[in-house]
Formats: sequence, C-alpha cells, structure tokens
Amino acid sequence: MSTRPLEEPLEEATTVDVHAHILLPALQQLVAEADPEGFGAQQALEVRRNGPESMAASGRMIQERWPQLTDLDRRLADMDVQGVDVQLVSPSPSHFYYFAGEELALQVAKAANQAVREFVGRAPERLNGLGLVPLQHPALMVEALEHAVLECGLLGVEIGSFAATPDNPERTTVELSDERLEPFWSRAEELGALVFLHPFGCSLDERLDRFYLANTVSQPAENAVALSHLVFCGVLDRHPELKVLAAHGGGYLPTSLGRSDHAWRVRPEAHGCAQPPSSYLKKLYFDSLVHSAAELRALVAAAGGERVLLGSDYPFDMGSDQPVQEVRDAGLPAVDEAQVLAGNAAALGITAASIPARRTA
Repeated sequence: MSTRPLEEPLEEATTVDVHAHILLPALQQLVAEADPEGFGAQQALEVRRNGPESMAASGRMIQERWPQLTDLDRRLADMDVQGVDVQLVSPSPSHFYYFAGEELALQVAKAANQAVREFVGRAPERLNGLGLVPLQHPALMVEALEHAVLECGLLGVEIGSFAATPDNPERTTVELSDERLEPFWSRAEELGALVFLHPFGCSLDERLDRFYLANTVSQPAENAVALSHLVFCGVLDRHPELKVLAAHGGGYLPTSLGRSDHAWRVRPEAHGCAQPPSSYLKKLYFDSLVHSAAELRALVAAAGGERVLLGSDYPFDMGSDQPVQEVRDAGLPAVDEAQVLAGNAAALGITAASIPARRTA
C-alpha cells in the first residue's frame, strides 16, 4: 500500500481536483427576489427531504465553512496544503434552482456562468470552471451551454440527476433519458464540453428525512438512477465522444451492474443501448470521492484507471480534506494512481492556463 507523506515534493504531473464548489450569494438573492414563491417552496421541500436535524447541522456547517466557499485566498491556501495544483470549480448544487421559469432560469444560468468565470479568472493559473444549464427547460440548455463554454471560456457545465416542472417542484419530469435533451448532448459533444453530473435532492423525500440519509443514501442512489437513464436510452451510443463525469464515484452504479446486464439480455424494454450496460463504464468518467480505499480500488477495477479522476467535494463536510493523500493510501497500481491524480485530467483538457513552479506541500 502506498503511504507517501504529503511532505514529499509533488511529482511533475499537475494534480487536478475535478470536484470543488463555490457559493454564489448574489445568485441566491437574485432568485429569491425574482421568484419568492418558488424559492420558498424549494426551501420548504428541502426541509421535508432532509428533516430538521440535518437542516440545522447543514446550516452550522455552511456558516463554519463560509470562507472556504467564498474566499479565493483561503481556497488557494487549502489547495497548497492538500497538494492540489488545479481545481475545477463548479457552483454549489444548491444553485440549480430547477423550479425557475424559462426567463429566470436562463438568467440564472448565465449569471452563474459569469460569476464562475470571474472567480476563476482571479487565479487562472490554479482554477478552471464549470457553469450551469436549466435542466428543467431542455430547449434552453444549448444556449446556456454555449454561453458557458464559448462566451465565458468554461470547460463545461454541471447538471443534476433530474429536474421538475416549475409549476410543481415535487414532480419529476426531466430525466437524463428525455429525448428533449438530445440537442444538448449533441452540442456538448461537438464542443468537447465536460458534463458534470452532481445530484441534488432525491425524489424519495421523507423516507430519507433522518440520519442524514438524504445525503448518504440519496446521492449514490440518484447517481445510479441518472446514469442508468443515460446508458439505457442509448445517449452514449449516439454520442461516443461525449464527456460525462459523475460525482461521488458514480454512486451505486459502477460496482452493481450485474443485474442491469441481465435485464439487458432478457427484457426487451431494457435493450435501448447497443451493448450490455456494464460496458458503458468505459465511456463515462467518475471522481474518486467514495470515502473508502476498498471502494476506490473496486471503482478503478470496474471502470478502469483511465476513467477515474481526483475529486474532493471541497469544501463541504461530506468531502475530503486530504483527497490526494487518500488516493495515495488506496494502494492502487502506480500507473492508475498517476492517472487518477493527474493524467486523466490532462487527457480531458482539465487544467489551468499555466502552472506555477512546483511546490513542496
């Protein structure tokens, strides 16, 4: 098992964390003022989904970690301690605001894109960014994607695992298999844009309203459901160059596909993809944030070392404060470790404009 200390000088390759967030208070204020009824309903839904105990704990956590979520200097200092050269920064998923109507939704996406661009632009040698698209309005997603990539210079966009109609936030109406998303997938492939799948919320609602199940169970479950929609509907067959990165190691999906493969063989309605579902792990990307050395080794074994990238979920409490060290301690083969920490990000073009002289963390 690898146990190299963080005090050892970093290797020549650029270490890239592809899962890190910022909070955008001005964006929240914009939405709260533009649609107070929808914003209030969304807040109430979150209380129902999480329960009062988890809501209180999350509130304290956000307050304690406010500097990491908003302050650039604190972020860069933390990256130095972690041994991270570059962060790929995305908005907190709380900024999805999938309840918003068309006009507000597009305004929110573009405001988020610009805010991320301005933030990473203050440290272009250390940061790159992802924007947002209004998943609840598929017809607007291409415009928001092009704004993020072509106008703001971001590397792609972050999306949730499902979206609901603005007039009924509790009803799931847009899945990743929705045929209305086809122009979005096509344009993302053409642009070489990264699509970062990060769940927020779960349609199981009150069943997960205690013990923090709304996060510990819902996030991996939502990843599995969303990725299954993506695989079974044939999106990855139609768009073989599409770059989809799943947070939290893809949740329950990567190491539990035997049943899906069996269904693909015996059930006609499960035969929407050209190959067995497990074969599509080689066409997806996953971050390393699984909180278990054994599970990280299993993820690499299932998807391949060339499909897993370093992820921390900085700076939330469900993330990792030492993501580089945890990958090094997982006992991966040296070639896989190097790919996870740096090589795969470089191959995907996830880097910054220039890298400063190598540091000793």
